[in-house]
Amino acid sequence: MKQTENITDLSGRTAVVIGGTSGLGRAIAVALAGSGANVVPSGRRLERVEAVCADIERVGRETVQQIVDVSDRQSIDALRDAVLKKFSGVDILVNAAGQTARKPTIEVSEIEWSEIFDTNLNGMLRACQAFYEPLKKSGRGRIINVASLASYVAFHEVAAYGASKAGVLALTRSLGCEWAKDGINVNALVPGVFPTELNAELLNGTDRGREILMRTPMQRFGKPEELTGAAVFLASDAASFITGQTIAVDGGYLASGVNS
Repeated sequence: MKQTENITDLSGRTAVVIGGTSGLGRAIAVALAGSGANVVPSGRRLERVEAVCADIERVGRETVQQIVDVSDRQSIDALRDAVLKKFSGVDILVNAAGQTARKPTIEVSEIEWSEIFDTNLNGMLRACQAFYEPLKKSGRGRIINVASLASYVAFHEVAAYGASKAGVLALTRSLGCEWAKDGINVNALVPGVFPTELNAELLNGTDRGREILMRTPMQRFGKPEELTGAAVFLASDAASFITGQTIAVDGGYLASGVNS
């Protein structure tokens, strides 16, 4: 009996995960390595880069320790060059870097607004542009952008974050169509609410957390491994005819109306 081919196997591919040193970005980086890819997780803090790289090496994959600041194009270019020096190519780019701040919109300064956009949207564009040529050369390039529930619905007093994440969807659709001819599939993940080290205090046992659970048909928060499967799928040959799309991994939140 012939063994069925595993079309989600990423063996022999190289992935770069920007914002891959904490939270969901880190979970995605480790999952891609677990599926066979060599993975370069990057962020602004060297000690966090080193920690995730150690996790990747423990599962037998190769990596590169290189910090990155998505607000600095030269920093992104330096990351790309370091990856190409080590692996000679890039097949997968995950854009998971993000920034938010809760504040009444009337009090948000233009500088604060611009800083959030510069990380969440402009930084994503810089990364896509920087890695365009190696992804095109791959012939099966994959870009996975991390969007948000706030790309679709309003969350109280985070207008800048929501507007920037809505822009992520528009950028994903535009590049998905524009770069299809170049063999680059561009899609987005929309995580529901996943408690991480950054937001757990805002969710567990709070009014905000209880309201989110009330609006989530599955009536619980997500677990990181429930997002990473979708990331592996979009990075793999299983998603070869999917581009410009978004996958919501949210326990039914965006589909929900009245739940009781």
